[in-house]
Amino acid sequence: MINAQVISSHLTTGMGNHLISFANSRLLAEVALNPELFGGLQKDAAASVADCAYGCHPFARITLLPENHWLDSVTYKLQAALRPLLRKTHCPALIIDCSLWDCGNVAHRAQIVSLLAFLFNLEYQLSDLGLKTTASQAVRINQITLWCQPQQQTCLEKWLREAQATSRGMVAARRLADLPSSSCTPEFVVSEIAKCIAGYPALTYEVLDENQIKQQGLGLLNAVGKGATNPPRLLILHYEGQNQGPFRAYVGKGITFDTGGMWLKEGAGMYTMKYDMCGAASVFGLLIAAAELKLPVRLVGVLALAENMIGPDVMRPGDVAISHSGLSVEINNTDAEGRLVLADAISWASQLRLDNQKPQSIIDMATLTGAVVKALGYDLTGLWSEDSALSQQLVQAGRDSRDEVWPLPLDARFAPQVESAIADLSNTPPNNAAISTSAAYFLRCFCPDDIPWAHLDISGTALWREQGRSVASGRPIPLLMQHLLNDLEK
Repeated sequence: MINAQVISSHLTTGMGNHLISFANSRLLAEVALNPELFGGLQKDAAASVADCAYGCHPFARITLLPENHWLDSVTYKLQAALRPLLRKTHCPALIIDCSLWDCGNVAHRAQIVSLLAFLFNLEYQLSDLGLKTTASQAVRINQITLWCQPQQQTCLEKWLREAQATSRGMVAARRLADLPSSSCTPEFVVSEIAKCIAGYPALTYEVLDENQIKQQGLGLLNAVGKGATNPPRLLILHYEGQNQGPFRAYVGKGITFDTGGMWLKEGAGMYTMKYDMCGAASVFGLLIAAAELKLPVRLVGVLALAENMIGPDVMRPGDVAISHSGLSVEINNTDAEGRLVLADAISWASQLRLDNQKPQSIIDMATLTGAVVKALGYDLTGLWSEDSALSQQLVQAGRDSRDEVWPLPLDARFAPQVESAIADLSNTPPNNAAISTSAAYFLRCFCPDDIPWAHLDISGTALWREQGRSVASGRPIPLLMQHLLNDLEK
């Protein structure tokens, strides 16, 4: 675990410390740096990253970044510059000079929150899964100090606590999603989450096995999972941060591996399909984050877990299955399985009642369509909702956390995209138009009109892509935590 602190008093230095600052910092005037070295770094930092690990007394390393990196509110210049510097470090302690930021500035706050989430996520690396035969001997960051002006301290301490909790949820989700699908089966996900939440008294769970899934009428989840050797599961997580009051529901797509079924994917497209359960992992991580921060809210997570494999009982194109809501669905593409399991989970969530109250809202998240990546790239999550208030809240939370969403249209004009001649609905459109929106429109058919609902397509944002590799990112947990925090601050 990475320890953290905020200080506004005189900085106690040490030779294991890596100072990250900017050229004209007022705080640096308090430190007795080598004038010649400091002058050279200042000059270089006017236009580029200035980094030095020699003669930096009283620090082990000093990095000065241009001010436009610290104040950039659109791209991720700061994180992009720091990532290669911190990937292999010789310094276990970071000191971040926060004095350039104005805590009253919304954009600056978003920068701080985003940077802290990035830094705390350094706690986890793929080698932590224990799958390499030789353990990494690399130095790991174990201490982060935010160095600030006195008037910044209270705000920074609050945001630090929130970022630590959010990041612990992100790390829990990332660790689960990064596991190979050979071990990370639906049943394994249930057992792993059960172990993880055991230390949180406010978190409980219940699970439906393959027989209960059929008995409870979850015909779409059953259709997707019945072809696999490892059967499907529906996992329901409860976070009780207070004893009564309204609750929010979150639904996650948990396809632990997606071959495409009978609509078989090409090998290159199948390689990262262990990550098709990132939506479910993020729901789990969100509830962990809420429990870490002890938020006074009630949350329910519904995780639809299945493998989309090929076997004797596999679903076939043209099959018709009856959903939990009672609607019949023609399965004309077995590689559009995510919306099938989500539809049953959304319907299940919509019928949940706590103290005779229906969900305050339902938000689903899924690595659902490649089309959203073509539309929005890898930095923005697609958002669909017919509830303007919920949509606006999520957009604002995205800006506040820099885990941003982009609203896309959703109305009755897209109904023909899910029409079927033989059933109530079909799971894919008859053409290649509006693929992401047709999936969203399909899902909205399973949430009652009186419950605000939003769909997040995280196909572009669920992974970090660098150096030719993909790893789980933990998004959209920062967005959803910020949404909860913003609501509590009203």
